[in-house]
Amino acid sequence: MTASTLPAHIAIIMDGNGRWAVSRGYPRFYGHIRGAARVREIVRECRTLGVRALTLYAFSTENWKRPEEELSVLWTLLRKYIRREVAELKKNGIRLRVIGEWTRLPEEARRELSQAMETLADGEKMDLVFALSYGSRAELTDAVRKIASECENGMMKSSEITEATVEGRLWSSGLGEHSDVDFMIRTSGEQRLSNFLLWQCSYAEFDFPDTLWPDFNVSEFRKSLGRYGARKRRFGGL
Repeated sequence: MTASTLPAHIAIIMDGNGRWAVSRGYPRFYGHIRGAARVREIVRECRTLGVRALTLYAFSTENWKRPEEELSVLWTLLRKYIRREVAELKKNGIRLRVIGEWTRLPEEARRELSQAMETLADGEKMDLVFALSYGSRAELTDAVRKIASECENGMMKSSEITEATVEGRLWSSGLGEHSDVDFMIRTSGEQRLSNFLLWQCSYAEFDFPDTLWPDFNVSEFRKSLGRYGARKRRFGGL
């Protein structure tokens, strides 16, 4: 894949962990354990290829409905991933960001995330974004609330509101020129966005491989990238 056909910002809905485990006779949480290994592989591959931003849908606002046992496993895996990977992320110039209502996470997970983000703050090669306790409608509502407050306080007029105004108040605004998603992948064959990056995916290309996330290795990832590279993005033009 050439630089001209490489997506700058890739977003992935890592779907199918539970189904992968159940189909093999394991508890659902075992799928999350296997899926965590794929995160490491895909992050490494993105950095090697030169992708500028990778956003992973790690936990949605709807996922709070999951059983407490499964949630506990998820937070443990998150903390272990950060502890294990932070040195390599630092070495490879990868900055860590978190979007979503992640203050709802357990204190230990929040503390681990905060420390990692501080350690990796100077990374300039790639942004790794975890969407945690994330919902795009909540993100857009928060942006509208901020703009309304600024208008009420006389900081701007409603007539001055533009798309850039909204983009600057989204949780993804820290990505700057790479905040728009170029390529969205959802594993497991499901074909819906599930309240993920609705604004940012306005002009994204989509891929819905049937592969469940624990089986989505680098080879499968490259197949998805190949399908992206074969498309012509016209953005409404010819």
